[in-house]
Amino acid sequence: MSRNGSGSWRERRRRRREEGRPGPPGPYALLPWLLMGLGAFSNLFQGQTPNPWIGGIGLLTFNSLYISVVFRAFVKEKRESPVSYWLLAAMAVVTFGLAIGYGGSWLLFFPLLSLACGTVLRHRQLVFGLLFLAAVASLVAVWRGDNVSEPWAIGYGTFISGAVTAAILTLSETVMELRATRQELARTAVEKERLRFSRDLHDLLGHTLSVIVVKSEAARRLAPRDMDAALLQVADIESVGRQALTEIREAVTGYREGSLVTELDRARSALTAAGIEPVVRRSGPPLAPQAEALLGWVVREAVTNVVRHSDATTCSFTVDGTAERVRLTVTDDGRGQAAEPPAPGIGGTGLKGLTERLAAAGGSLTAGPGPDDGGFVVTAELPVDATGAADGVDTADCSVPPHTLGR
Repeated sequence: MSRNGSGSWRERRRRRREEGRPGPPGPYALLPWLLMGLGAFSNLFQGQTPNPWIGGIGLLTFNSLYISVVFRAFVKEKRESPVSYWLLAAMAVVTFGLAIGYGGSWLLFFPLLSLACGTVLRHRQLVFGLLFLAAVASLVAVWRGDNVSEPWAIGYGTFISGAVTAAILTLSETVMELRATRQELARTAVEKERLRFSRDLHDLLGHTLSVIVVKSEAARRLAPRDMDAALLQVADIESVGRQALTEIREAVTGYREGSLVTELDRARSALTAAGIEPVVRRSGPPLAPQAEALLGWVVREAVTNVVRHSDATTCSFTVDGTAERVRLTVTDDGRGQAAEPPAPGIGGTGLKGLTERLAAAGGSLTAGPGPDDGGFVVTAELPVDATGAADGVDTADCSVPPHTLGR
């Protein structure tokens, strides 16, 4: 069996285990408790109950109300509706009437009424309701004097039946909510990882392919008159390709770390091959690895757009800062706008994605035409010790065309 097939089989088995786990009890699990009324039914059947027609109608009414309440209790909207409380009130009236009128086995309807209350009532309502029912059941048992058990036992049974039912149902509902939350967290983690990978893959390939195209054009131009220079460009293309393979592997495993120094070196190479003069100025304190990585992403994206769209002759990178914040400014002297409108359907990090990355680390990003009606300026600011998760930013809505950053 292949690795993919084995993984799929394990996933199906895991899902079957999840589906096979017991959930909260359903309404049918509470129906057997109606057998507690068999004593009252036996009294009716043996003719030991005065006014048997009234007792029979009361028994039928109680059972019908009990079933209705129990089935409504397992649908949250129905359980919390006023109808459920009216049905409980009707059950209470029937229970009080039968227990006071007949006593004996009919007192066992109090625990059944308490059980129904445990399926519907919650929190303070439940506590007050159960205490009231237990007290009334005990008083009615004392008043009748012909009960089938001690009065305190009737009261205790009434209270405990509702309390245990409510506890079990509440615990089961909590377990189901936690299970659903865990599944949602797992789904969200998978979605974030998919977005991280697609974002990194776009940024890596977009930049790398742009450099390869530029160097290939340079090699073609140089080949007729300077074969050694053309071969040097070909060697650069090979180096860029190998580096891209390494970065893609790192992106797949999630361990890719950017570096501002590395990206600036690559920017010099790419811009020089495109006939654009790079100028780099750097000052200020050392940066945390996270800040280096974030600014490296800005350099990579800015250079990609300058090479693709600017027709610039010069591109400058200025890194300066204080002990608290660092600023990166990328300026070119190109047209300041795209030669063509953005192509529809192109996704990527772009301006919005980079803005979210920097914002997650306490920074900011601005981009726009230069102050002298020419060129384009990208400015990124970050805390020197930025610790935001560059790869943890949710970029679900970051489908901005990559060339909208530079132009």
